Amino acid sequence: MSSEKPKIGFIGLGLMGAAMVTRLQACGYPMTVMANRSRPNVDAAVARGATEVATARELAQASDIVMLCMDTSANVEARMRGPDGAIAGLNKGAVVIDFGTSLPGSTKELGTQVAEAGGAMLDAPLGRTPAHALEGQLNIMASGDKAAFDRVRGVLDDLGENVFHLGALGSGHTIKLINNFFAMTTANAMAEAFAIADVAGVERRALYDVMAAGPLHSGMMDFIKAYGVDGNPNVLSFVIKNARKDVGYYAQMAQDMGARSIMSKCAHEALGAAIDEGRGEDMIAQMVDFYADRFKG
Repeated sequence: MSSEKPKIGFIGLGLMGAAMVTRLQACGYPMTVMANRSRPNVDAAVARGATEVATARELAQASDIVMLCMDTSANVEARMRGPDGAIAGLNKGAVVIDFGTSLPGSTKELGTQVAEAGGAMLDAPLGRTPAHALEGQLNIMASGDKAAFDRVRGVLDDLGENVFHLGALGSGHTIKLINNFFAMTTANAMAEAFAIADVAGVERRALYDVMAAGPLHSGMMDFIKAYGVDGNPNVLSFVIKNARKDVGYYAQMAQDMGARSIMSKCAHEALGAAIDEGRGEDMIAQMVDFYADRFKG
């Protein structure tokens, strides 16, 4: 990269992606974007000076760094491959960064194709929330070619408070899936605990106060308490359908390595049942309602 700020192309302006784009534009990075599912965040980025293009190929042609923040491996692959995909337009020496939570096997296959096109790929899944993204305080779990990581480290530092390089390509996604499996299992356990407290006639706040005073206290407990006790579902902006996807990816990753996950099954089943009831767009803390309604029946 030159001494000038690298040109960035960003695909996936959802809650997190839009916050990241806002942060990068505030830091002065030239930005190219494309619409994926909805227009408002793209329109806002364009109003701040971003250039909009129609295809991922055009976006890559305009960029030194291609960033993706998408919901599934399949959607990342769709934007990367094909005649209109980012790989087809990749500049020599460009770096592709997948900030989503993807399957490590998919990431490694894409990394090989990016390398064949003359670029380098990093997986860099994220911790924390869109609010942290706006302040440049994300946790970034990057992995892949170390030289490529070093070239983009300044950009990652503008996005993250804690930036890790975790090893070979796919390591970041592996660690993120383990992290999210643990987080979503914990979230479901706390949500059920509040619902059982209702059945038992115990105040949720009393339950929380006792649990939080001991070794069980955690940030995830506080996220679920923010809704279960305080009524705010948005302290953790993570929807149920994405939680189920991540837990499913974790189980698939384990299976691909010859291991069969036991602990993920309950969380995956509960999250799937909530989606079947039309709760997929609810925040994960609202699983309290899923359990509470079920126990009433």
